[in-house]
Amino acid sequence: MKILFLDHDGVMCLSTEWGSRHTKQAKAKLSGTPMKELPVEVRFDNFNKKAVRTLNQILEVTGAEIVTSSDWRFHCTVEEMQAFFKTQGVSKSPIGFTDSLAKCQPELWKKIENFAQLELERALEVKNWLDNHPEVTHWVAVDDLDMSKTILGADGLQNFVKTPSSDEGIKQCGVSDKIVKFLNK
Repeated sequence: MKILFLDHDGVMCLSTEWGSRHTKQAKAKLSGTPMKELPVEVRFDNFNKKAVRTLNQILEVTGAEIVTSSDWRFHCTVEEMQAFFKTQGVSKSPIGFTDSLAKCQPELWKKIENFAQLELERALEVKNWLDNHPEVTHWVAVDDLDMSKTILGADGLQNFVKTPSSDEGIKQCGVSDKIVKFLNK
C-alpha cells in the first residue's frame, strides 16, 4: 500500500484561501456557531483548485491513499473529512488520520510539549502511524513544516517533501515530481 501523509494549510489550502471559511459561514448565517456544530463544507477554508488538480494527478499516477496529518483532523471525524474532500473535488478521500502524539505516545509528549516543536510532533505521529501499518510499502509526507530535520535527538523523516511557499503549496514547480518519486520508487 502507498500512503501520502497530507498536511492542509500551506499544502492544499494556500494563503490565498485562508479565511474563506469565515465568508462561507457568514453567507450561511452561521457565524459564531461552534466549529463541531458547523456543516463540514463551511467548517474549513477551501483547498486551492490548482492544488486539487495537482493532488489528483499524483493520486492517479501513484495509486496512493491519503492519510491526513493536518491539525484539521482535530476538528472533525474521518467521515466528515472524507465528505469535505469530495466537496473540494479531490478524487480520493483520506483513509484515516495520524494520531496526536499526546494520544499515541503520552510519555514522549510530556517530555517535548514545552518545546513547541510542531515539526518533531508531526514527524513522530507519521512514524507512529507507519509502525502500526506494516502493509505500507511506499510513503511520503508532504507538509509546509520541515519534518526532515533532527530535533531534540529524534531523527526527522526521510520520505518528506516540503512545500516552501504558502501561496504555492503542492502545485509549486517540482513538488509533485518529488512526491511521485517517493511513491513510485
